[in-house]
Amino acid sequence: MSDLAMTSAAEPDGAPRIAVLDILRGVAILGILFMNINDMGASLYASFDDIRHLGWSATDQAAWWLREVLANGTARCLLEMLFGAGMVILTDRAAEKASGWAIMGRYYVRNLILFAFGLVHVFILLWPGDILHTYGIAALVAFLFRRLRPRWLISIGLLLAVLTLTLGGYFGYYQTLQTRAQVAAIETSVAAGKPVSAADKKLLADDAKNKKERAKAKAKTKADIAAEDAARTGTFMTWAAMQWHIIIELEMNFLEILFVWEASSVMLIGAALYKLGILQGRRSRNFYVWLTVIAYAVAIPLRIWGGFAMTAPPGTGPHLAPVTYEVARLAMTLGHVGLINLLVTTASGAAFLRPFVAAGRTALTIYIAQTMICLWVLYPPFMLGLYGKMTWGPLMVTAFVINVVLLIGANLWVKRCDIAPVEWAWRSLVEGRVLPWRKRPLAAAAPSGDPAFA
Repeated sequence: MSDLAMTSAAEPDGAPRIAVLDILRGVAILGILFMNINDMGASLYASFDDIRHLGWSATDQAAWWLREVLANGTARCLLEMLFGAGMVILTDRAAEKASGWAIMGRYYVRNLILFAFGLVHVFILLWPGDILHTYGIAALVAFLFRRLRPRWLISIGLLLAVLTLTLGGYFGYYQTLQTRAQVAAIETSVAAGKPVSAADKKLLADDAKNKKERAKAKAKTKADIAAEDAARTGTFMTWAAMQWHIIIELEMNFLEILFVWEASSVMLIGAALYKLGILQGRRSRNFYVWLTVIAYAVAIPLRIWGGFAMTAPPGTGPHLAPVTYEVARLAMTLGHVGLINLLVTTASGAAFLRPFVAAGRTALTIYIAQTMICLWVLYPPFMLGLYGKMTWGPLMVTAFVINVVLLIGANLWVKRCDIAPVEWAWRSLVEGRVLPWRKRPLAAAAPSGDPAFA
């Protein structure tokens, strides 16, 4: 195990940290901008429609494929795993001084405050894609299972993921194919002049109704994209009103339930991986070699398959790839975990990853800063007004440049201060006192965990 993997530092509230977890968190929080910037710099409604809406030149295709295969959902998944690890760290640490309801109360207060921060991010900073409020809720659910053994945590987490796959497979794929086959057979019978039963007539009527509803939904999506383009290139008021409209519509469609379902299931898996020593680099090098190889061997083909499904002409579905999305996402994330833990055991890998420690320690502040830079400087009509002017390629390059600036800023900050601004506000509220934030001499601390933004 490398020195970097075991490096620790004390937080202002006395919490110790593990550098490899900070590296994972830093990579995840910077990586999440690659997933968000297209919805910040162009139509969010277009994300539910044809991906070509944002441009499809050779450069755009290369950028999109890299994003789709390597990054899609993995930054979010890694943060969810680290949240589960943080739950174990926090509750184990709290158990040294308290027990039972006191631990639950403190953990719930912590995450309810995070939930409130998420609401500010959604309704004041106007980012509909906020994850903080979702994680604040999901953590309350995951907490109830925290004392289970790793095998049970993994079993429950995977069961929830498999339910997503099974239900999506039945309703989204198998049932659709079955209905199409039945309708085709009935239409053939009608064309041949054969008698049709009442049940068959009802199926034909239902299919016609569903086609009309799909056409209506398609037309609504196009109208929504046009309305969003107009509003987000208008004035501050039209921009803000559209962001509020999107937020309300997403909530009215009950998507939050799915988001909490996903987050809480992966948090349980993350808690198990921490208890097993996998996230924090306590396994052998051979273990991480095999984890990386096997995980990528599963994830990469599924991701490529899914990419071809997403780039297929509209109306050619249903495709199985969306059904296997969660499996591919989990596998790709585990591959990233294995690769990073391998890299920190080498001199060159540790040198490359060392700057990400600072990003992990300032993850919450970086996340908010990404929103402020994109939604309040680059793309709104009252500032630079670059909304809709970038295709996939330039959007990914812009995200990379922003992340480089934020990574440099994070490293400069931690040289002078013990805690980042948003983390300071959150954890001061949790502690019920104003925490110190300027740099102090590092106190000796055992490398037992990393609870910040986890």
